[in-house]
Amino acid sequence: MNTTDSLAQLAAIIESRKPANGGDPATSYVARLLAKGPDAFLKKIGEEATEVVMAAKDVDHGGDAAKLVYEVADLWFHSMVALAHYGLAPADVVAELKRREGISGIEEKALRKALAREQGEALPHAPGD
Repeated sequence: MNTTDSLAQLAAIIESRKPANGGDPATSYVARLLAKGPDAFLKKIGEEATEVVMAAKDVDHGGDAAKLVYEVADLWFHSMVALAHYGLAPADVVAELKRREGISGIEEKALRKALAREQGEALPHAPGD
């Protein structure tokens, strides 16, 4: 099974745990997070992102890289819960990454800034900004 298949399988499990699909908040962590609403899973994403940063810093100083993998897995999982809540899937993220393939991050950011100025909007953030 490839990575995309594994993410799609996990996304299907998350989808099945939505309260609207019969997920029970009393027995399912995902159902409980989704039943509490965006504030609950968005808070978890923030916590997990901080833990990723701390684990990476630990690796820089001789810590176990497996801890970083563990924390990134938590971050990805909670991000997938958010995607499911908003009717999106890992395939949407993969498609966006493929769209960016071969595009210089510096050039892409400059283009976003120029478009935002033209439209008078705030600049959306992308990974690496």
